[in-house]
Amino acid sequence: MKKYLHILALLGISLCLTACGNLKNSDLANNAKTSSNSNSKTYQTTDTGNNGYTVLLKNGHYVTSPISGLTATNNDNSVDTRELERGLVQISKGVYSTNSYVFQEGQYISANMANEWLGRKSKSNPNGLNPEAGTKKNYQPYYLEEILEQDFLTGSGSNYHIGGISVGLALNSIDYYQKKKDGPEYQAQISRAKQKQYGQKAAELVVARLRKKKSLKKIPITVGLFAKESKDSLVAGTYFLSGTAAANSSKITKWKTINTQSEVLPTVGGKKAINSSDASSFNSFKESIQNYFPNISGVTATLRYENGKLAQENISITTQFYGYEQIQSFTRLVLSTAKKYLANNVPIEIKIGSVNDIQALVAKETGDSSYQVHIYGGE
Repeated sequence: MKKYLHILALLGISLCLTACGNLKNSDLANNAKTSSNSNSKTYQTTDTGNNGYTVLLKNGHYVTSPISGLTATNNDNSVDTRELERGLVQISKGVYSTNSYVFQEGQYISANMANEWLGRKSKSNPNGLNPEAGTKKNYQPYYLEEILEQDFLTGSGSNYHIGGISVGLALNSIDYYQKKKDGPEYQAQISRAKQKQYGQKAAELVVARLRKKKSLKKIPITVGLFAKESKDSLVAGTYFLSGTAAANSSKITKWKTINTQSEVLPTVGGKKAINSSDASSFNSFKESIQNYFPNISGVTATLRYENGKLAQENISITTQFYGYEQIQSFTRLVLSTAKKYLANNVPIEIKIGSVNDIQALVAKETGDSSYQVHIYGGE
């Protein structure tokens, strides 16, 4: 197993969870258990913003999960990471109200547990959730690539306690493998049907194992199944199923289908856009700003759809100019052009930068908010 540090993803998910705010003191014990007066540790929470979760801080620091970045293979796709976390937060909002629960990265699945679960099942590792490798002719792929845990606490003052857990199971769409060391790379395709079958079985095993912890017996446990994309994909994977095991139960009796799609514009290889109107709007935006300066290297967009409707649009503009006035002028153009052509009812983020540096950011966090502009190194 190899641990990868996803610093940018951590920053991204913190934005999804909450906006910056004042700190509120409360005395919470480690791992979300009530503290005694003699052994109490100081905890704070951030004020929530934009319908996000209030985030728990310990001694003024954000609490990270011990399993963050652990993967089953070296074929992880970095573009999946933020969506794996963001999507699980969205699923959790339907189970754990942002008005009643405080968020903390998962603290109950340890690194040792995650490494065992991500490994192949064998005599030496009976807890492995991936199947035995099989033979060269009948290779069994790694289905489960990554596990994500998020904790939700409830209470007030010094009486906060764990109230619910969400677990994301990231499932490979393709497993890359070699039949011999330093040999050619092969691909094992994994269908959505196989992901569903394997993921639901793994979900119940994970829930049953968590139920063995005394503090987790009487809380709901939510599981989301996430379909990863290929390791060289420009589009992030998506959640396709979620379900919740009620308190005192290890069974998920009802699974909910999640209809989420993502794409990158402009499309390549003659691929048809998910929504032709959104694609046309982006193309008009792209052509307008490219005509302003001749030395713009590229303009691409990542769009996310939920239940067939556009839910988020992120645009990246790569420039080849560095002059202060050039950046100022171009950013003003991007702002006015975005208002003219892009959807006015969804969150939009536009990053302007060179290959090495971000030069400006034009964004609105919600569909009904106004654009905010920041020029790095500017006034």
